[in-house]
Amino acid sequence: MYLNRAIIIGNLTRDPELKTLPSGISITSFGVATNRIWKDKNNQKQESTDFHNIVVFGRQAETTAQYLRKGASVLVEGRIQTRSWDAPDGAKKYRTEIVADRIQFGPKKEGADRSSASKTAENKQDVPPIDAIEYPEDNVNVDDIPF
Repeated sequence: MYLNRAIIIGNLTRDPELKTLPSGISITSFGVATNRIWKDKNNQKQESTDFHNIVVFGRQAETTAQYLRKGASVLVEGRIQTRSWDAPDGAKKYRTEIVADRIQFGPKKEGADRSSASKTAENKQDVPPIDAIEYPEDNVNVDDIPF
């Protein structure tokens, strides 16, 4: 039995880049940084950062490019893949990346710039619905209640 599975939680190192393949399939690529903290044999705190290349296909690629930005927290689940190609200078190039099956957005950071969709939704909240009940703003006297 074989298993090729990667699960990482980290922060985006750059904005997602959305492209479309000639077949019409959307593809988004971005980077994620993960940190590791440990104490060495001298009991000194050590920290290491790893950088991961992520690739997402299809509808999930479009959603990722639309909502994620540099610095955003994300959980990525997928498989590890290494691809190679010949560079124009004749050298063989390699790139190891995680081909994502699932992307889960992390919590929004406070003070983060909100998308136009959320701003539009907020503006709609200012306008009461047509059948809304308008309550008086002054204090209600208990003696005025008829029941």
